[in-house]
Amino acid sequence: MTDEYYMLQALKEAKKAYDDGEVPVGVVITMNQRIISKGYNQVERLNDPTAHAEIIALTSAFNYLGSKYLQEATIYITLEPCLMCAGALYWSKVGRVVYGADDEKNGYKKYIIPCPSVEQFGVAPWPFHPKTELLSGVLKEECGKLMKDFFKERRNI
Repeated sequence: MTDEYYMLQALKEAKKAYDDGEVPVGVVITMNQRIISKGYNQVERLNDPTAHAEIIALTSAFNYLGSKYLQEATIYITLEPCLMCAGALYWSKVGRVVYGADDEKNGYKKYIIPCPSVEQFGVAPWPFHPKTELLSGVLKEECGKLMKDFFKERRNI
């Protein structure tokens, strides 16, 4: 299976959020070429600002594996993780993070404050575990379009 295949599965989860009136972010977590958990935003449904797709999918994966670490897992997220979710991914020691669209308003990159490592070495602080690999831009247009359509629809209501 490819990164694009799993991102398409995450997009299916994001569409569930969209249909529920939630910000359309979807996630799947894989290990050994198998989906072990899924999640989509449920902030409104659960009246919980921490009920992001990543948190829901991480909790499900931890319960499924009986472990709090996901070193061998890949998480596919339709939108760049926020700072809270980046922290959760750090503590889970997830092996690989793959996301689709950038989130200029609320993504983790917005909150990285310039520091000596940026100025001296051109390297931004890394919000994930040191062994975590990152890949961005997978199905970026499709992921971004779902988000744009959602907010365009909301503005017209």
